[in-house]
Amino acid sequence: MSLFNKMLASVGIGNAKVDTRLEKDRFYPGDYVKGVVEVQGGSIEQKIEEIHLKLATTYIREHDDKKFTQTAVFDSFRLSSSFIVAPNEKKEIPFQFRLPLDTPLSYGKTKIWISTGLDIKNAIDPTDEDFIHIQPDALLHSVLLSLTELGFKLKNADCEEAPVRLRRRYPFVQEFEFVPVSGPYRGRLDELELVFFRDSENEVQVLMEVDRKAKGLAGLFAEALEMDETKIRAVFSTSDISSMKSKVDSIIRAHA
Repeated sequence: MSLFNKMLASVGIGNAKVDTRLEKDRFYPGDYVKGVVEVQGGSIEQKIEEIHLKLATTYIREHDDKKFTQTAVFDSFRLSSSFIVAPNEKKEIPFQFRLPLDTPLSYGKTKIWISTGLDIKNAIDPTDEDFIHIQPDALLHSVLLSLTELGFKLKNADCEEAPVRLRRRYPFVQEFEFVPVSGPYRGRLDELELVFFRDSENEVQVLMEVDRKAKGLAGLFAEALEMDETKIRAVFSTSDISSMKSKVDSIIRAHA
């Protein structure tokens, strides 16, 4: 092992490489992710201290009235203890981990990916990124579908920095913005915003913000002062799926 090759590896030339292969790339929150991490040896023998997988997304944060996009790692997994990879040797390490129930959904601008990294001392750490698609399970789908059936259209979905009062495990929440384009709430509401909080497979807590359309002079003043917004907390369970539209409708109607 020449000193010259060591120096090259320290700056990433002739270094080991990593590639993650997933069994699939579409998941529901709470699903198990399975795959194989392939480590390809470089031009010299190297000691891999560990392999780690990280779940990541981006969110919008505001500072001094300016908005920034920031990366957030919202879960991580350590795959292996240290091992040696010889020059040009190929090693495959199978893995399995479970997605958190509160993994953001792949709606709007929200992107979720798995970042794989090798920890190698005195060298640039090789990395790999694999984007995955997170779709709503039956419970979340029934809530979103009920809004579509009530005439709402999804305007935007994005992860934003969470106020302290709403912050849980993550520094962000995923916010869904709907606008009424038909049905009973067109002309009555400006928009409807939703945030999901999930701790159980069978239950979801929903924070809704109903933005009522200004009517008359009093309504215009209320809108200017943001007094036309009503915040609602509701809890839905899998037993509500068959009647979700009527339940969501009654909650919105009471505050519209």
